[in-house]
Amino acid sequence: MADNNDRPMLRVGGPDYILLLSILLLTLIGVVMVFSSSYYSASNSSAFNHDMYYFFRKELFFAVSGFIIALLLSKFPYQNYQNWSLIMYGVMLVLLVAVLFMGRTAGGATRWILGIQPSEVAKIVIIIVLSDFLSRHKQVTEHFVPLTIWLIGIVALPVFLVCLENLSTAIIMAVVSCGILFAAIRKWWYFIPWGSVGIGAVALIINMGDDFRGDRIQAWLDPAADKLDTGYQILQGLYAVGSGGLFGLGLGQSRQKLGFIPESHNDIIFAVICEELGLFGAGIIILLYMIMLWRCIKIAMDATSMFGTLVATGVGVMVGIQVFINISVVTNTIPNTGIPLPFISYGGTSMITLMIAMGIVLNISRHYRL
Repeated sequence: MADNNDRPMLRVGGPDYILLLSILLLTLIGVVMVFSSSYYSASNSSAFNHDMYYFFRKELFFAVSGFIIALLLSKFPYQNYQNWSLIMYGVMLVLLVAVLFMGRTAGGATRWILGIQPSEVAKIVIIIVLSDFLSRHKQVTEHFVPLTIWLIGIVALPVFLVCLENLSTAIIMAVVSCGILFAAIRKWWYFIPWGSVGIGAVALIINMGDDFRGDRIQAWLDPAADKLDTGYQILQGLYAVGSGGLFGLGLGQSRQKLGFIPESHNDIIFAVICEELGLFGAGIIILLYMIMLWRCIKIAMDATSMFGTLVATGVGVMVGIQVFINISVVTNTIPNTGIPLPFISYGGTSMITLMIAMGIVLNISRHYRL
């Protein structure tokens, strides 16, 4: 059931082709850069049968499958997600709890179950569920205490469950929720107590958590102090960024990916991009992200319902904050976190969930009003 205060839906047309083109270009760049950054390590590892195309094939499969899903969802009426929001929320909570007890551990983190990362799925579910609630219950936004109580259940609970194993993704979920709330409510002062509690909780988790979080902060402040351990990846990434110059060393010519940057096809891939394509190539990619965010904002402003406005806002914030964090980590502007670069870093769950989110936004863009 759509919210009762929907703006009149006048006609349905084609999707936003500028957004669609930016998705396609970023995905193609991602597939090429995953191959360029991974072929050396894959061909020299028995774990991948010395197959230089190992990661390329998988990423190409994820990209093609995800893009097809996005196209299909662009034709599926986005209003129907409101009818399924409670079911989606329940499934999300089950997955988040299950991964704590039965999840697969890789790289020191337990984040996978049934071949997926529930934390990635949770980002989309939070956007849909929170947008649905705020569009249906606008009167609640006029009262701080009832709204806060609802937010504890809708946002704080899944954020807490994700935070137990993945602090960076939990922060992204919280920021995305704030972006949706900012678009839905007019009382800005609500964010002062919410923000204070959030910042305090993050500080408490860092101080009481595992030593590796403290080590990451120390490595961020002075990566050269332990350049063979905690500061190693930071320094190697900075060497790659700095050696690219204006136009880069050329596609496939990165030196730092030759065993110096660990898993260079994952979260640190932007460093390889800077080394091979230079400031010019990195700037083109950032420009494509800016175009994507611009279209998300435009779609949100032109949406025919409050639900559509809030979903498009949430997706735009989700992509934007991930791009900001990833590039900031690679340039050592903020401490290291495990956030992939959207549409470019290697990863199946990340790619598919991003494509699902963009498919929903593309469908929102199909609905016009005068």
